[in-house]
Amino acid sequence: MVSTRGHPKAFPEPDLTPSKSSSPSKSSTPSRARKGKWAHAPPTLAIVWLLVSLPLVAWDCGYVLLRPHSMPGGKLQWPLFVPYELYVEMDYVYGWKAYNERNGFTSAQGFLNIIESLMYVYYLYLVFTHGRKATVRRGAKATTGGFLAQRYVDGKTGALATLLVFTAAVMTLSKTILYWANEYFSGFSNIGHNPPQLILLWVVLNGAWLVLPAYITYFTGEEILQGLAGGTAGSDEAKSE
Repeated sequence: MVSTRGHPKAFPEPDLTPSKSSSPSKSSTPSRARKGKWAHAPPTLAIVWLLVSLPLVAWDCGYVLLRPHSMPGGKLQWPLFVPYELYVEMDYVYGWKAYNERNGFTSAQGFLNIIESLMYVYYLYLVFTHGRKATVRRGAKATTGGFLAQRYVDGKTGALATLLVFTAAVMTLSKTILYWANEYFSGFSNIGHNPPQLILLWVVLNGAWLVLPAYITYFTGEEILQGLAGGTAGSDEAKSE
């Protein structure tokens, strides 16, 4: 069974017992093989989050980059962007105030959203087309589960997938922190007019893009460290033999 933690231990170790006709040597007992095979195994929560958030981000990018036509009264507002009619009253970054002031922050973060989303989409492509489902044993039966069963990707593809999602998650997290910091250091000029309950709603709506990317960043960062530490340990052991 593939675990979401300790991936170097997640796969069966090869039988390295030397045959009677040969003696152990540096070439026949590689340290990397003794430690098992590294792999990227994304948690189900991360996959679910990406499948849910990517359509929402695409919708948001459409609104931001199609302004003013997507804004209240615009020719493209109905029906796709009607819900923004309420949100622009709560957050002026998305409303006429920022647009009329030619505030470039809104469009800039929308442009970065496209880059992040493309990285996430390619990551999901690698996971679902090159990944293998982890085998889970339930009683006497072994199963690989359904569509969202935990998968693992190893080799160069696994390394690329890990690097992609780590980079994209760091981008999402840092951009969201910047979005919040912009409000704080401007004296909440875009949301300060709201009553406390609407400010709380703003926090809840935008907080998910802090919590989940932070989780993905931590998880994949730990995997990257495991892979690097495993390679370093293998090199050190090879030198000592």
